Amino acid sequence: MVKKQKDNGIWGGNLLGLGPVAAQGIRDAGTIPQYRRLLQLEWPGGSRPFKLADRVLFRLLSRDEDPALHFEFQKSVKSDPDAEAWARGVIREAASAALAEAGYADDPRLRGAGHKIANAISQFLRSPLAEKPFIKAGKQIALHPEAHPPSWYSVAMLASMPNLQRERAGFTERLGHYLAQPAPRKSFVIQVGKRTVKPQHLLLGDPIEVDAKGLPKDPPLALLYIELLARMGALSWAPVAAKALARMLKDCDELGVWRPKNLRSQPKALNKISYHYYPLHLDAKTTEGREVDITFRLALIAKILGWTVDYG
Repeated sequence: MVKKQKDNGIWGGNLLGLGPVAAQGIRDAGTIPQYRRLLQLEWPGGSRPFKLADRVLFRLLSRDEDPALHFEFQKSVKSDPDAEAWARGVIREAASAALAEAGYADDPRLRGAGHKIANAISQFLRSPLAEKPFIKAGKQIALHPEAHPPSWYSVAMLASMPNLQRERAGFTERLGHYLAQPAPRKSFVIQVGKRTVKPQHLLLGDPIEVDAKGLPKDPPLALLYIELLARMGALSWAPVAAKALARMLKDCDELGVWRPKNLRSQPKALNKISYHYYPLHLDAKTTEGREVDITFRLALIAKILGWTVDYG
């Protein structure tokens, strides 16, 4: 993974790719997911991969107008200038999330970006668009062009910036309640310049789906979302997320190891948004190997929530 990084700090020639996307010419996961994955793997801070990537990420927060900073969006922005603001907005949110998770929460550059992102989301949450964010666009349902809902990136950024949470306690609480409500299941698009795009980064509520037994259909996504809510102090407001966590904890033994019955394979991630997060332990040939990631995540969430974890 580290060997795939170029000397300019970039992975895969793109920023946001969560895997190969032939239509966009993306052959591998991009810089920000790879950077965030290294953080999850606890790669040594200050090492070469981070130093190289940090330069790029901080440039993305700046007002640098270099077209090269559009990366995978260069062609679409060049042919459709109206798409530039959207592309820069998504890129800045993703870069802010990565830098916040890397421990730069008190850096003035990130704090400035964080407040700007929070302002846009706060305006959305206070508007009627928070309850009715969609419009008809021909035969499709589209997000209102003035709606700026939270995203996986902006929520991850805020979750890793406790000082910003305290400074904007009212906003953080409103956002937490918004994220606790069930997300709409209807498919929708967003208008990006002259074309429409199906977004996978936006959060219009709790995305966790559970089966009849209360188990999440996408365990990695559920654990990622639960962890973000826990870091924001919002988990208690989210009934589906809390139910999913409680159900997964039922499968833990007296030592805290997640051991569901008949675990024949490692749980699969259905949504690539959790690429950086799961799995960290790639050896799933043994039962123990299949249990490691979920066990670790449940223990980490318990620690974030302030629970006493007793391993006997």
